[in-house]
Amino acid sequence: MVRITALGPDEARRHLAPLANILVDCVEGGASVSFMAPFSQVEAERFWQTVIAGLETGDRILLAAFDDDVMVGTVQMLTAMPPNQPHRAEVAKLLVARSARGKGIGAALMKALEQHARAAGKTHLMLDTVTGGDAERLYQRLNWTRAAVIPKYAMFPDGRWGDTTIFWKLLE
Repeated sequence: MVRITALGPDEARRHLAPLANILVDCVEGGASVSFMAPFSQVEAERFWQTVIAGLETGDRILLAAFDDDVMVGTVQMLTAMPPNQPHRAEVAKLLVARSARGKGIGAALMKALEQHARAAGKTHLMLDTVTGGDAERLYQRLNWTRAAVIPKYAMFPDGRWGDTTIFWKLLE
């Protein structure tokens, strides 16, 4: 049974190694999630330290998926927006360990994220993802609306260019 939980700064610090492991695994698997290969555990831990700083200031929410007691996925919601956009948040870094894919963990994380967004007063979510990838199909199944495709928006870890699809969703 997969359990989704919000991690505060202290819990995220306690789970720093598993968070880093998932990020390294995704980058090694070719995920275009901001990092280039080679990508080390130290670099991943440094990234999560910046996430923890955002948790401390209330600028983001971090959800983690656990299969039994093993962390298998994460997703973030960036909640700090300009004064004229208090209703909006951005989804960032939906990461699922390669060994745990195909089990509905990404969908469970996104559904939980929507609940947390509503609780935080957010009614409009946005995200970007690699065009043509598994995540794009997931967002379409979860009734996200495709806004645009931007060619050569980012690179894959191996340096190849990748197109990016922008999605949005209004929460009811």
